[in-house]
Amino acid sequence: MDRAKRVLRSEGRAARISDVATAAGVSTATVSRALAFPDRVSEATRLRVLEAVRELNYTPNEAARALRVGATRMILVISPYLYSGAFFNGVINGLDAELASAGYTMIVGSVDGPIEKARRLVDLVYSRQLDGVVVLTGVDPVVEGRSLLDAEIPIVSICSPMSKPSVPAVLIDDEECARKQFRHLFALGHRRFVYLSGADQHYSEIVRYRGVRKEARASGLGEADVIRLAGLYTLESGAEAGRRYLQLADRPTGIVCASDEMAIGFIKTVSEAGLRVPRDLSVVGFDGIPFTRYYEPSLTTIVQPQAALGARGAEALLTLIRDPLALPTPRIGLRGELRIGGSTGPAPPAAVHRQRQALLSS
Repeated sequence: MDRAKRVLRSEGRAARISDVATAAGVSTATVSRALAFPDRVSEATRLRVLEAVRELNYTPNEAARALRVGATRMILVISPYLYSGAFFNGVINGLDAELASAGYTMIVGSVDGPIEKARRLVDLVYSRQLDGVVVLTGVDPVVEGRSLLDAEIPIVSICSPMSKPSVPAVLIDDEECARKQFRHLFALGHRRFVYLSGADQHYSEIVRYRGVRKEARASGLGEADVIRLAGLYTLESGAEAGRRYLQLADRPTGIVCASDEMAIGFIKTVSEAGLRVPRDLSVVGFDGIPFTRYYEPSLTTIVQPQAALGARGAEALLTLIRDPLALPTPRIGLRGELRIGGSTGPAPPAAVHRQRQALLSS
């Protein structure tokens, strides 16, 4: 080992795989197996190779290794936009932890903005420089007729299914969670509602709004008892919805939101106008992002298992990578749970509610 070090110093170069092989007393093929497939060599051999790697400060050439073993150990995660919000941060953390434990590196790209961004991601997928792709919210950036679904690469979607049914999708029970939001407010005596929606045509928005409407009908309420205000899952769209709510002549007291960020933006706007949550109205969010515990009032919300969504997505993708002929489960379902916070309370008596509205409108 010392002799090998002296040779490297005298030649002024970094260690090569042949130097590691010589120092460990094995062939270069054995070094490759010990590093890429440690279960295919004996424990004694593996330890000798690792000791030589440490002593010689050897760094494997990952590009060359990828050519040899047919794998890059790189995973692309595609987000609908660069700033994916606190919820997707939790999902990405769960992905990263699971992929890293399996020896994979994760890179994140978004498809918002100029078409060139999406083109670069599609080019990357078709270049075979990746082992797999994770798609958040089911987005498929089709560029010049090229779809991810045609790239012959393992793909898993999280939070929304893709248009190809065979692509595994990790989802929560969105419809039932929306019904939980509504039931909670109904049990507190609220009888007129605002539903603050997510983005139109988005999978989770369609399913959650369906859940709200089903629960309203099951509770004996009519179409006019639920007012839908459009949003985009963001703080800004929640604030804008708050401004539109304040313009309503007869404001509902039960507010069901499709995301926590919208709920927070909404509460800030109506609070600045003089309304108090939950005295005058009650608000339920969706996601369970950490900040909702510390906001005032703390938010009643549906807690999505963010890290678990990421981890299950990673597990499904790794199954496809390891066995391309595996038959994956098309839908992997997880449950969201209602967490009660300070933003919901009993509906105000009708006379008190009318009086408060009159004062704030004057």
